[in-house]
Amino acid sequence: MKAKQKLAPSSTQIILLSFLVTILIGSLLLFLPISAKSGTSVSYIDALFTATTATCVTGLVTVPTATTWSVFGQIVILLLIQIGGLGTITVLSGIVIALHRKMKLKDHQLISDALNISSLSGLADLVKKVILGTLLIEGVGALLYLPVFLPEFGARGIWISVFTAISAFCNAGIDIIGEVSLCRYACNPLINGVTSALIVLGGIGYIVWWDLLRVLKGFRAQGIKCLHKLTLHSKIVLLATAVLIFGGAVCIFIFEYQNPLTIGSYSLFDKIQASLFQSITTRTAGFATVPQENLTSASAIFCLLLMFIGGSPVGTAGGVKTVTVVVLAATAFSVIRNKNESSLFQRTLSREAVRKAIAVVATSFSIVFLSTVVLAAVMPAPPLDIIYETVSATATVGLTRNLTPFLNTAGKIVIIATMYFGRVGPISLAIAFQTKKEITQNIKDPTENVTVG
Repeated sequence: MKAKQKLAPSSTQIILLSFLVTILIGSLLLFLPISAKSGTSVSYIDALFTATTATCVTGLVTVPTATTWSVFGQIVILLLIQIGGLGTITVLSGIVIALHRKMKLKDHQLISDALNISSLSGLADLVKKVILGTLLIEGVGALLYLPVFLPEFGARGIWISVFTAISAFCNAGIDIIGEVSLCRYACNPLINGVTSALIVLGGIGYIVWWDLLRVLKGFRAQGIKCLHKLTLHSKIVLLATAVLIFGGAVCIFIFEYQNPLTIGSYSLFDKIQASLFQSITTRTAGFATVPQENLTSASAIFCLLLMFIGGSPVGTAGGVKTVTVVVLAATAFSVIRNKNESSLFQRTLSREAVRKAIAVVATSFSIVFLSTVVLAAVMPAPPLDIIYETVSATATVGLTRNLTPFLNTAGKIVIIATMYFGRVGPISLAIAFQTKKEITQNIKDPTENVTVG
């Protein structure tokens, strides 16, 4: 019995393997001649890169999606995006539920780990809500795109609308419009508004959705006061998201105001919407309405911070997550004020949350640092372009300063590995912190003070 338990894979191993298997299957499908628009197979490294960027909902592409892949290939990419956005375990669990099969305790534990939530109760209903809510929002987004894409592309505009809506909600940033992302729609309020809304809804996380719906039921009776009933998690997510979006937009607006290569020639309204979109998409969405290589150095460096932070937990976004950064900031502030505990909104943060936040940031920073060094060694390019690429890959953003299409084989391998570890690394850490502590952890080593700072 004990031998069987030792051989059984852990939740972490199953989730890591599920992403890897999905990527490999996707790469083999994309390697088929039927997947290429030309009828001739693309190189396997490009097929693998595309499968990885789709499954990890990153958006970096070595070959143009619109002109390289056939309809079959684009369908494969879209399925990988949807699976990657929802999470492989969530999708498989949804299939099990749809087939009316009863879920076992280990299945509930696996879903709990995959979604990074501690409770095991009501998980089947949560999976249903996540899948149905996702499909509903993506469907509405596709319908809202139609007034622009249908007149411009004809019947193909329907497919473009569906593809773009799913890609935006899953924070993937892959499109089938052309080779310059959404740059041609930089001054289109509908495209900017719908895409931004889909990105934010996917990025704030599923549990915030349900929490908002719960408290808004009392809006008629209590008005804005009902928001006080939000959980601490939701308050942190919503506040951090608003600060990062609008604060980022203000900084980009200032840095790019007179830049003729980005928004310098736009009207005031278009400058505002372009700056707002750049601030939103930088936090792991990957669509671009201005060429990233034309950004000023100040904007590019500021965008590195936004990319590294990313979206929020239990959603489709990447990065170290808003809650993680807020927890670390609150902890630093409490140390400065010589307080023993960190608190937010009159609630004390658990030490477990602080430890997890430190581990996630440390892991992500390590991935960025190592991939930057290795990519710089194998790929001759300006340092800012290289670090922009690696941060984008680690945080599964998908923005590039036009470096991705020119990556050599070694560079592609580096970015493939970076995207994979950037996607699964924080998940693995979160699961590790949720597992039961070993008895040996209760045996403490002698304490000795060290000098810090």
